[in-house]
Amino acid sequence: MHARSLASCIFCKIIKGEIPCFKLIETEKVLSFLDIGPLSKGHALIIPKYHAEKLHELPDEYFTDVLPAAKKIAIALGAENYNLLQNNGRIAHQEVDHVHFHVIPKPQASDTEGLVVGWPAKKPSMDELKKLHEELVSKL
Repeated sequence: MHARSLASCIFCKIIKGEIPCFKLIETEKVLSFLDIGPLSKGHALIIPKYHAEKLHELPDEYFTDVLPAAKKIAIALGAENYNLLQNNGRIAHQEVDHVHFHVIPKPQASDTEGLVVGWPAKKPSMDELKKLHEELVSKL
C-alpha cells in the first residue's frame, strides 16, 4: 500500500521534511520525534507515514513499527514510569488530525509533570457486561 498524505497536515509536512523536527527513530512505516510542547522531559511522538485521522482508519501494516519504536524510546529515556497514549477525535483530546502516539515519561508522582489522568470508573452490573460482551463478540 502506498503512503497517503494530506498537504495541509502538519505531521504529513514533517514526514516530507517540509517542517523540521528533532527526529528520534525513522523506519519505512513510522517517524518519531520530540514533542515541541512536552508534558515532561523526553515526551516524544510516533507518527505513521500514512495520513489517517483515526486509529481505525489506519491500514494494519502501519502499526508494525509503532510499539517497537515506543519501547526503544522508553529505554533510551531510562523512563521507569511512562504513558503510551493515543487519542481519537476532539472530545478524546486529539489535537492533530493524523494518527499519532505519545511516549510521555512520568518522572514523579505529581500533577506537575507528565500525563495527568482522571479515571471515572463505572460499576456496571454483570448482566450489563455480559450483554455488551455478546454484542461486541458478534461484531468481531
